[in-house]
Amino acid sequence: MTESFQAIKKNLPKLGVGLGFRTEIAEQTLINRDSIDFLEIITEHYLLNGPTESRDLERTLEFQLIPHGIELSIGNVAELDFDYLKKLKQLLKRINAPWWSDHLSFTGVEGNRLHDLLPLPFSREAVDHVVKRIRVIQEFIETPFLLENVSSYMRMPGSEFSEAEFITEVVEQADCGLLLDVNNVYVNAFNHNYDPFDFINQLPLDRVVEIHIAGHKKQGSVIIDTHGARIIQPVYDLLAHTLRKTEARAILLERDQLFPKFAMILSEIEKIKEIAFSASYESTTRRTSSAKT
Repeated sequence: MTESFQAIKKNLPKLGVGLGFRTEIAEQTLINRDSIDFLEIITEHYLLNGPTESRDLERTLEFQLIPHGIELSIGNVAELDFDYLKKLKQLLKRINAPWWSDHLSFTGVEGNRLHDLLPLPFSREAVDHVVKRIRVIQEFIETPFLLENVSSYMRMPGSEFSEAEFITEVVEQADCGLLLDVNNVYVNAFNHNYDPFDFINQLPLDRVVEIHIAGHKKQGSVIIDTHGARIIQPVYDLLAHTLRKTEARAILLERDQLFPKFAMILSEIEKIKEIAFSASYESTTRRTSSAKT
């Protein structure tokens, strides 16, 4: 990809508010097409291209689909898995995805999958390592790529930057996009004792294409990112703050467990849409006022 990401972003579609496609709520998701603007699918669920995967994928093609990966392991020190990347590229072409995403993390060591999104040390060495891998991946895949900030419960040793500085260094040097998870920001801010609004303000918000929002669980003195609860008001407030400062193309509601009645999910989607509309109106009003003065 020779074009800069900022130039690419200008032509990315505005998708609205979507939902993560999950087997447990698949039927209800599919019959509520009018309320859900797009679906995000877990990349790895559809790479095998067998009869079951093909059938499930075909059922969702009425929606715009966005693949979101959990096993790219961009921070891994092992060689890039080009078999995985070839299958991913085929999937992206099949569903005509405008972008795809994965996490700023690693998921395994020496060939062993750890089944978790593990944070990286915020070091110069980690920046250089991840940036090099992203550049190779973007050149091979040829579809815009977004990195997501992850939740964490400890600060990795060897860090030289703050988390916001680390994320900024990676996405700007790699010239890729940012998938900003506002719930992860809230979780980390609580667990590591900093201001989530200040954290948002430090990020390169012009690179944000997609935003994730979800619920979490308080467990003792920490917050766990579960995607299994209702969104709390402080996270909605953080979303509104973020939307006033970005030109995001999509917002996704994540729910992965403890599924409520689908009407509750639809009510959360509606609230997200109301926040997005209000933020857009405020931004337009400020621009109009500035132009007059």
